[in-house]
Amino acid sequence: MALLSLDEAQARLLALARPLPIERVAIADALGRYLAEPLRARRTQPPADLSAMDGYAMRAADLPGPWRVIGESACGHPFAGTCNAGEAVRIATGALLPAGADMVLMQEDAAREGATLSLTGTPPDPLGKHIRCKGMDFAEGAQLLGHGTRLGPAQMALVLGAGHSHVAVRRAPRVVIIDSGDELSSDPGNCAVHQIPASNGVMLEALVRQALPCSVLRIGPVADRMEALAAVLSQCEHADVVVTSGGASVGDHDLIRPALAAWGAEIDFWKVAVKPGKPIIVATRGEQIVVGLPGNPVSSHVTAFLFVLPLLRALSGAVAPLPRSVEAIAGEDLPPGGPRREFVRAVWDGRQVTARRNQDSGALGTLAASTVLIDRPAEAPAAPAGTPVPIYLLENGGIA
Repeated sequence: MALLSLDEAQARLLALARPLPIERVAIADALGRYLAEPLRARRTQPPADLSAMDGYAMRAADLPGPWRVIGESACGHPFAGTCNAGEAVRIATGALLPAGADMVLMQEDAAREGATLSLTGTPPDPLGKHIRCKGMDFAEGAQLLGHGTRLGPAQMALVLGAGHSHVAVRRAPRVVIIDSGDELSSDPGNCAVHQIPASNGVMLEALVRQALPCSVLRIGPVADRMEALAAVLSQCEHADVVVTSGGASVGDHDLIRPALAAWGAEIDFWKVAVKPGKPIIVATRGEQIVVGLPGNPVSSHVTAFLFVLPLLRALSGAVAPLPRSVEAIAGEDLPPGGPRREFVRAVWDGRQVTARRNQDSGALGTLAASTVLIDRPAEAPAAPAGTPVPIYLLENGGIA
């Protein structure tokens, strides 16, 4: 059976994803969620002309002064009267510009003795420079964010500034993560020589939670026995996504595929031409999607990065769920690529990227010390130091 390319496998996986139902949540609870509909402004910002500086509001026609100070406009406490010829109003940054005024003189450019104000510096150029005009940011009715926009801190502030307390988003995905393997020990401080600490489940849960809001149930470690796998799969009836780690290959104890079949899941594809992580499984059971990851920790991490996170973003309503690469400069010579597309663990200093020496799929030390993945195409020619190469950022879930 020919291996699927990464692009084809990702396309097939995302074609299975149907955005989850829409719900409305308070903006304070919307961090990391994706808008399910465009967001339009319910108000104009600023709602009126405001001062951008501490100083004095006045009529530009009265330059070069002097002026008589007749009051003050502070934030939340506007001046109630009108600024007429020869008059000035003390004004704070963000305060409402008084009626009649069309200029703000910075306090550094003025001198005041009692109620008399004199020009000592240079008037603003242009004269309206220090005024935030009504609607400068946005006007009522304007579309501010499109559907599928991820809500970060700045977007949350914009939603509130636009007059919204709640937003329409997709329901957070319900995820079950199953860590399986007879070699796994739940006690990392008490492992026999034939055992290793069960780390994949915790790693995958952390990877998912770091990337976007989800409801996660983690199960394991689970023994390599059909009855044990059947018992944990029976706990997945309400999951949108089931992620398994281990048992996805072709050995006598790799039981994930037959266990999924017995559970009623249908395999959509198996094996992808990537390194690490070739024996990845994608299956469906009704609307549920199963992603079977390899058991080697690096393979599990990389394939979760390439498949699980994009799937969860798509279910959450993202319009661009795949990770985005950025360009870096190879700090050392990179060897030719092999028959599979390879993701090389590496460190990036903001310009140059350097591959870690140990690229074994079980090397957790290398994974933990890496900040990026270098994307090396199948059969890629050698890349001398100084060559631009695409990289994926690991620390933020792949969203550059």
